[in-house]
Amino acid sequence: MVVMGDMIDVPVELGDRSYLVAVGHGARSRVASMLPSGAKRVAIVTQEGIPSEYLPHLDGYAVTHHIIGNGEAHKSLSTIEKLCSEFAQAGLTRADVVVGVGGGMVTDVAGFAAASYHRGIAVVHVATTLLAMIDAAIGGKTGVNIAEGKNLVGAFWQPHGVACEMDALATLPEREMRCGLGEMAKYHFIAREDFTALPLVDRVARCAEIKANIVSADEREGGVRALLNYGHTLAHAIEIETNFAMAHGEAVAIGLLYAAHLAHVMGRIDSARVDEHYRVVNEVYGSDLVMPAGLDESRLIAAMGRDKKALESITFVLDSVNGLEVVPGVLEADIRTALTAFSQRLS
Repeated sequence: MVVMGDMIDVPVELGDRSYLVAVGHGARSRVASMLPSGAKRVAIVTQEGIPSEYLPHLDGYAVTHHIIGNGEAHKSLSTIEKLCSEFAQAGLTRADVVVGVGGGMVTDVAGFAAASYHRGIAVVHVATTLLAMIDAAIGGKTGVNIAEGKNLVGAFWQPHGVACEMDALATLPEREMRCGLGEMAKYHFIAREDFTALPLVDRVARCAEIKANIVSADEREGGVRALLNYGHTLAHAIEIETNFAMAHGEAVAIGLLYAAHLAHVMGRIDSARVDEHYRVVNEVYGSDLVMPAGLDESRLIAAMGRDKKALESITFVLDSVNGLEVVPGVLEADIRTALTAFSQRLS
């Protein structure tokens, strides 16, 4: 991590594909320096409602704008097809670049479209939500949803750079900000450190650094990178089963607490560590988490079994005295017991 005036640069070390994550107020001004040499055309992918001042000004390039829909229903293969068609109409070549401006949905979709078009063209992200800054825009995981699950179709496609535009956070709706805080709570357990006292820009940079270090060590999730999915197994199932009425960060906050109960049921952590999860999540996210009503337990378990971490059995990332670990083969009986304990405590 390098402090450059009011900007913090976080490197993602991947050899000749290394790039910087720039965190700070006015970070969007760094986009031009992140574009690949030789690019002549820039396709900016964004959504309605994202303030125009966060779209980078790129003099000397032929710039086109491409608007995708809001909401998880638009995080789909049909959106990818639409974007790729628009890129072709705009004359984008393999030497050109896509710039995604927005939250995690935009960076996921723009990244996957860039990975797919001409079998892969460059992409740069301008992250305008907390969740995108600390997670979705960094690391090259892109994807869209299908009816059977969240992010089940996608590609690993590293960006050429990421600009985390801190100015944008002042414009976020409260719920969107809280979604990012739900994801931020995850990093406390990954790093086993408490950084709640840091100014927000430093917390964002620290989360980005934690993710960058993990991605540098395990780009394609063959090992340690799977720990970034802490809290996500139940979270993705809740999103699917509520038809995305519960947003990702909200579901992750719930998923973190549930994972603590499951680890306790399995004898991996004691009750004090479960309480610590509640303390951290409540301190970072807030204390009004509620499990959505009317969810069918068996359907949730089936959805967890389709999670992309699962290979031959239901797999969770779970805490232990040694830290987080990937745990395959979790018994359905333990999952149900933990769901009961969790629901009783959250009610």
